[in-house]
Amino acid sequence: MTSTSPLVAHGQPTEYFTFVSLSSLGVPHATTTKHCPGVSSFAEPIVPEAPKPPFRSEATAVLGATGLEMSRVSYARQVHGADVARVPAGGGFAGLVDVLVTVERGVPLAIFTADCLAIVLYDPSARALCVAHVGWRGTVRGATQTAVRAIRDVGARPGSLRAAIAPSIGPCCYEVDEPVTAELARAFGDRWRAWVAPSRGGHVMLDLWSANEALLVEAGVAPESIENPRLCTACHPDLLYSYRRGNRGRLVTVAAVP
Repeated sequence: MTSTSPLVAHGQPTEYFTFVSLSSLGVPHATTTKHCPGVSSFAEPIVPEAPKPPFRSEATAVLGATGLEMSRVSYARQVHGADVARVPAGGGFAGLVDVLVTVERGVPLAIFTADCLAIVLYDPSARALCVAHVGWRGTVRGATQTAVRAIRDVGARPGSLRAAIAPSIGPCCYEVDEPVTAELARAFGDRWRAWVAPSRGGHVMLDLWSANEALLVEAGVAPESIENPRLCTACHPDLLYSYRRGNRGRLVTVAAVP
């Protein structure tokens, strides 16, 4: 059974949360709220040759207090795909990808979201870490399975992985229409029907949480090793950014190998 342990809040008002499972393993990490200062919205376009740094000094200070060495942070221009970058010891801009993986100790990996899932995978035995950005496009393009393969390729065992899913849009608020369900059907056959509930004509409510939990388990992750607090971004506009609610800001989930 997937763990639904509540996130641990830090700051007043809450600037970021931590996961019980990752903290128990000594993994420096944070998943921010809209009250964390200095996180770029990524509204401005960036290019591989000259990416704009996504963290200002205020964010570096807040996130650095968690034990994250933000001067070495690695991040990407996320493109709703399933490409992977292996991050070296120096960190930095990783390119146009949605999955980051490393075995380098102390190098923070960052994923930006505003409804999509940020999934953290960590193998404490192999000291291998992977983070992935997964929305509906990433789901149909295999980003979750790719993330498990990527961390396996650097020495992790799927059965040893701990997974954490950051606040993201829930099935209560994520209505999609036929173009999306057609892509789900193309990728998963009739299986996608278990991840939706009827809505108004031509629309369904999509449960990306259940879909990606199922895909993680299929890839070898133990169900009880998946922590998902099921905190919906769209339900908490006072605390979290939600693209569906018209917010321009971005949340960031950051973690590093201890």
